[in-house]
Amino acid sequence: MKSPLLSKVLLSAFSLSILLIINGCGKTDTTTPAVLATLTTNGLIVNLTSTGAQSGGVITNNGGADVTAAGVCYSSSNQTPTTSDSKTSDTPVTDPAGTNSFTSTLTGLTAATTYYLRAYATNSAGTAYGVVITFKTNNVTGINTTVSTLAGSIAGGFFDGSGPSALFANPQGVVADAQGNVYVADGFNNRIRKITPAGVTTTYAGDGNAGFLNGPAATAEFYAPQGIAIDAQGNLFVADLGNNVIRKISTAGVVSTFCGNGTRGYVNGADTLAEFNNPQGLCVDASGNVFVADRSNNLVRKITAAGVASNFAGSGAAYYFNGTGSDNSFNGPKGVAVDASGNVYVADAGNYSIRKITPAQVVTTVAGSPVQTTIVGTPAGISIDSKGNLYITDQGGRILEITTSNILYILAGTASTAGYVDGTGTAAKFSSPQGITIDNKGNIYVADYNNNIIRTVTGAIQ
Repeated sequence: MKSPLLSKVLLSAFSLSILLIINGCGKTDTTTPAVLATLTTNGLIVNLTSTGAQSGGVITNNGGADVTAAGVCYSSSNQTPTTSDSKTSDTPVTDPAGTNSFTSTLTGLTAATTYYLRAYATNSAGTAYGVVITFKTNNVTGINTTVSTLAGSIAGGFFDGSGPSALFANPQGVVADAQGNVYVADGFNNRIRKITPAGVTTTYAGDGNAGFLNGPAATAEFYAPQGIAIDAQGNLFVADLGNNVIRKISTAGVVSTFCGNGTRGYVNGADTLAEFNNPQGLCVDASGNVFVADRSNNLVRKITAAGVASNFAGSGAAYYFNGTGSDNSFNGPKGVAVDASGNVYVADAGNYSIRKITPAQVVTTVAGSPVQTTIVGTPAGISIDSKGNLYITDQGGRILEITTSNILYILAGTASTAGYVDGTGTAAKFSSPQGITIDNKGNIYVADYNNNIIRTVTGAIQ
């Protein structure tokens, strides 16, 4: 016969077992199953040659599981390539926006051949793919551009004259007019200079004193002018950095203040109310609106033809983020250019990238990022031709082009290599190139800042 104590123990154990079974049956597995990752294929092909290219992708969502493999897959015959075709294996790197990007280098390609390419990312749920892009390898080994000196001497200084006899002091912005004249924001000379197609340099505006004075061009004063732009009527606009204003030089040779009251800050409104903080790059659209790379405010500003300033893009924070209106960020933007459709392209120097702002104020990235720092390097100047090709100066010593086919070419110079050498393609050397412009004949002009020279680049892909 069982003792009362043993019976109680057995009864308690039985009750506990029943309770555990009931509780176990009522539990739900809260683990979310992994899904395929979400990613995009870089739309830009970089360093394209006859046998190689560079691409990559961005993983925007890992699908709830670790990504174990990523890269691009490509084929010259399969229009929807998979990882069964040729592929790269790359390591994603996280950027400040929280996305993971990777750069892929393709080798062993065949010259003059069309390839189909897309990014891939694999996790425990399987392999996801980005959209397919196409590109065609070159049928030549390189780009045959020629770099020459238009005006100036490495010695620097101030002198009006022809070719190398003219002297500049750290030139910044450049812009060409319809007649092929090139106007230069001659920073440390506090002047605006004009170079004819024959290479003759004269002073267009400014008496050389670092100050602020409107009036006739010959007696007007600027303080470290930076960006320069021209409208359809031939009026010049100057980012007068030291005075934190935007100046206008009419075709009659009269200098006035277009927008800004001279106080360093951030205020929108009519011309005398607006404030800027180290304005640098400028461009003008077909309607006479002026866009400003407001560098130290980390903004792109818009000034109407009537002189009213507003914020076109940027939150003001020095950060990297794409979005709409002010829900995006720039980091020390230096250059701006506008195309015929009203899209504004930004040389976002601190983010090592080229950004695009649509007329609806949607910001996206065209090339580069804070973790893809070598694609466009540190972009300073940017210009656009009538076909929509972009031309960019990389302060590290390169002149770049992004074609309408989304191919990035190195036109001249070598990354992180300073010097002064005229010549062909990458054999040429620059020292901190800044402003860039292109005339209606396809000649590119570069303000070679530390060399105190204005350079010409011919032979771009157009």
